Amino acid sequence: MTEFNYVGNELEIFKHAKNWKSYYKSVITPFLGERVLEVGAGIGATTVILCNESIKEWVCLEPDITLKNVIDERIQAHTLPTNCRTSLGTVQSLRKDETFDTILYIDVVEHIEKDRSELNDASEHLNPGGSLIVLSPAHQWLFTPFDQAIGHYRRYSKESLLALSPAKCKLEKFVYLDSVGMFLSLANRLLLQQSMPTVNQIKFWDGWIVPISKIIDPILRFSIGKSVLGIWIRK
Repeated sequence: MTEFNYVGNELEIFKHAKNWKSYYKSVITPFLGERVLEVGAGIGATTVILCNESIKEWVCLEPDITLKNVIDERIQAHTLPTNCRTSLGTVQSLRKDETFDTILYIDVVEHIEKDRSELNDASEHLNPGGSLIVLSPAHQWLFTPFDQAIGHYRRYSKESLLALSPAKCKLEKFVYLDSVGMFLSLANRLLLQQSMPTVNQIKFWDGWIVPISKIIDPILRFSIGKSVLGIWIRK
């Protein structure tokens, strides 16, 4: 494969977003199967939250060898479960016979230029009844210098993410998450225009805003939010 180097430098900052990761974990855990592929696993910050010993195999697919090596070190240090392994590459570099019960894109699809073909390719590696899970930043009108700095091509609405639905999958769940956080993002878009949040800002959002959103989102029927979550099931 062609050498790939991730342009973003937000991974270390967002590892502090433990409440946020726990929140979306509660939503997607029922859809995690026995064999999971995490596309664009980064430094394993999401892996450590979602993966547990009840899952038979968790494959961290990462095209950046430096980031892959970080995950390998975490596995060797036993800070990630022993059922984890890494694979260098992309969905397109998988063997045709490699299939999974769940394929995850957690804040990844927005980094991929050809997003529609990406999800179609991913669906070919799902077992029947398997889940394709996509969590992405919501609303193009919230696109900021931060998005540009970390290599985002776009943000998504329900409609634009729904348009990526793979032909061999049926839609199972579609929701917005973090309604209160959306207004913080809007303030950044209109006032601050930051290219990168500080650690203290992430800790404030994660410690105060996310818990409030977790209460308010169901009241609003998950109709607004800073992130959009789509889950498809392979026919």
